[in-house]
Amino acid sequence: MARAEMKTLSLALRFARRDLRGGVKGLRIVLACLALGVAAITAVGTLRAGVEAGIAADGARILGGEVEVASQQGPLPQATLDWIAARGARLSQITQMRAMAVAPDGERTLVELKAVDALYPLFGELVLDPPGRLAPGEVAVERVVADRLGVAPGAEIRIGEARFTLRGLITTEPDKVTSPAILGPRAMIAMADLPATALIQPGSLVTWEYRIALPEGADRRAFARDLRAAFPQNGWRVRTADAAAPAVNRFVDRAAFFLTLASLTALLVGGIGVATGVRTWLDQRGRTIATLRCLGASPGVIFATYLVQVVALALVGIAIGLLAGFGLTAAGATVLADALPVPPRLALYPEVLGLAALYGLLTALAFALWPLGRAMEIPGAALFRDTLQPFGARPRFALVAATLAAGGALAALVIGTAENRAFAMFFVGGALATLALFRFGAFALMALARRFRGVRRPALRLGLANLHRPGAPTPLILVSLGIGLTTLAAVALIEGNLRRQISEQLPEAAPNFYFIDIQSDQARDFDRVAAAQPTVTEIKRVPSLRARIVAVNGVPAEQVRTSPETAWALRGDRGLTYAATPPEGTRVVAGQWWAPDYSGAPLVSFDANLARGWGVGLGDTITVNVLGRDIPLTIANLRDIEWRGLGLNFVLVASPGLLEAAPHTHIATVRSDAAREGAVLRAISEAFPNISGIRVRDALEQVAALLERIGVALSATAFLTLSAGALVLAGAVAAGQRRRVRDAVVLKTIGATRAQIRRAFLVEFGLLGATAGVIAAAAGTAAAWGVVRFVMRADWAFLPATLAVTVLACTALTLAFGYAGTALALRARPAPLLRNE
Repeated sequence: MARAEMKTLSLALRFARRDLRGGVKGLRIVLACLALGVAAITAVGTLRAGVEAGIAADGARILGGEVEVASQQGPLPQATLDWIAARGARLSQITQMRAMAVAPDGERTLVELKAVDALYPLFGELVLDPPGRLAPGEVAVERVVADRLGVAPGAEIRIGEARFTLRGLITTEPDKVTSPAILGPRAMIAMADLPATALIQPGSLVTWEYRIALPEGADRRAFARDLRAAFPQNGWRVRTADAAAPAVNRFVDRAAFFLTLASLTALLVGGIGVATGVRTWLDQRGRTIATLRCLGASPGVIFATYLVQVVALALVGIAIGLLAGFGLTAAGATVLADALPVPPRLALYPEVLGLAALYGLLTALAFALWPLGRAMEIPGAALFRDTLQPFGARPRFALVAATLAAGGALAALVIGTAENRAFAMFFVGGALATLALFRFGAFALMALARRFRGVRRPALRLGLANLHRPGAPTPLILVSLGIGLTTLAAVALIEGNLRRQISEQLPEAAPNFYFIDIQSDQARDFDRVAAAQPTVTEIKRVPSLRARIVAVNGVPAEQVRTSPETAWALRGDRGLTYAATPPEGTRVVAGQWWAPDYSGAPLVSFDANLARGWGVGLGDTITVNVLGRDIPLTIANLRDIEWRGLGLNFVLVASPGLLEAAPHTHIATVRSDAAREGAVLRAISEAFPNISGIRVRDALEQVAALLERIGVALSATAFLTLSAGALVLAGAVAAGQRRRVRDAVVLKTIGATRAQIRRAFLVEFGLLGATAGVIAAAAGTAAAWGVVRFVMRADWAFLPATLAVTVLACTALTLAFGYAGTALALRARPAPLLRNE
């Protein structure tokens, strides 16, 4: 048996080598489809690996030290500083907060203020324009601050109650990734000047960060572990350069995950092109296969001969895709330089390349085995007439099982390598459902076309007949175009709904300003000054503290099992307030609010969505660290929080009593006429220099800009899928070109004009494009609705203009390809073809 198999393989390799000498014209679509999908996966994977490698290799510079200790409860005690110094470490202190920067003419803007000591930065370099170091009495700002204030180096800028000389513009901030300017651009001053600003008041939103450079050879992780053990239960965040930017890593991983899924969609569409290309290629070799069968070649030899060629060409396509993907990575890194957290370290990452190659190989096998198995089973006589009367052969059970195994392995690879496996399973199921939907749409279109056989207009009757004739490309064209257009429509609708939320709905519901760091002894005066402004219509103010959740039902926060969408609340500090009565708009969905005069053990009103994600309920405890003290809070009720209104919402609302005595500030929202926002901000910040005003419109503009960058990336991958669909469409048109030429010749011979033939073909392709567009619009709408409503939990709006563009684009694309094929068919001369027939 082994000798017979070796003989079959040897014969197949010899036949395959001889056949490949004639060129690969029929398999160019296979090469292109595989190369496109593999290139996309390679580019996304390499860019992700490059960014993560850049973060890992440059961790000390990104973090600002080999170890960082951050506190929002107050500066580190002297005992801790002495403990660090005793181990030979160098220490640099940084203090961050938000403040208002004011120009001499009164123009002002919110800034993220960063006070640094003389050792800053321990790693990397702070670059200013003009070059130099930051001295006491000076301030350096990002260019956007200077532009907003209309100032140049040498000008005076007031921050809090201190005045500074503008030293220059910040061009490079080495630790910007781990200490980003979120709500405002950066302003930087010397640590010695911070007291003069009078910005640090009891309860102010301040972060104290201590960057540590260890002695040579010291173990970062051991140092951090010993520090935590020496000073437990303090609410500090201790991290090492090995994990300098976990939030950035999570963002990169998730972005790469979704882009990889979009690239896999392109590869899936390319797989359809593989099946089409292989079948067309086998049709072109029909006489050769028939001859081999008549000469005694076994089905196994036929199958092995062409499988070897397909695998060889697939490997070539995969190699092209890997090379092209690496080139795309370099181009993408250049284009996305401003959006990436760190410059990626471009290199050949074997794991990424191997994964992309495996995706390509499994796709090629999953889509090529069926047509190969079909050709293996058709007898020689049937192959000669298969073009005119397709033979109903099916592959053997072993090949069907192999095809299903390749498809299953591809699905398992997608799910197994995904960060969010549940979403990956949904993606696989959705892809299969979309394929089935478009296949059913093709069946319905063909059935409908059969019902109109009796139409009198020749062009219309012939065009409808082309949709359901034997060997018609109707299913192929609908599936190949439909998946790409469905992806594009879904992305466009999701992005459109988010834009609508940000540009239309949120501004209507949102206040004009947030004011933070209002001291308790300033609260009444703040209300009075704000109410005195003629355009102010509403003022809301609540007490505000910072707290870190350190345990849930006694389980440390880092060990709590949560759902992926609720894990964020256990990272970093959370806002905490207290109230005797339910705040306006509160919707309690479980439990009851405490009595207004309650004075017992601390209770908390908790977010119902987080409670579901954490598996907690009434009576459970959440331990928070406030100012270095752990306070257990018992859940008294659960609230359904409406975050989209951008009002004063808190995950944790505690009962009064214990927290009232803790140092804290107040936070307020102010509603006013949008045209007079500047006057309101000027009046309040002049009266209270320590209070920072956050203009909601500026924050929404930053969100819109981020959304635009994300939308560009998603749209690019969707267009990539559509490009793969266009390749498959081109392959389908090329596959049917011989039949189209024959039909055109016969029709011209019996008297049909070029215009009639052209109209018939355009009817065929126009109906195909319109049908694919309508189904894609419906499927894309359903997918976008599900994501917006159940994943993003936002309001849904139907956007007909977006869908109209989808339908029209699909129709135009199919008409363009159909017209190109028709024009070539009409050029054929009848005599040579009729003589050969």
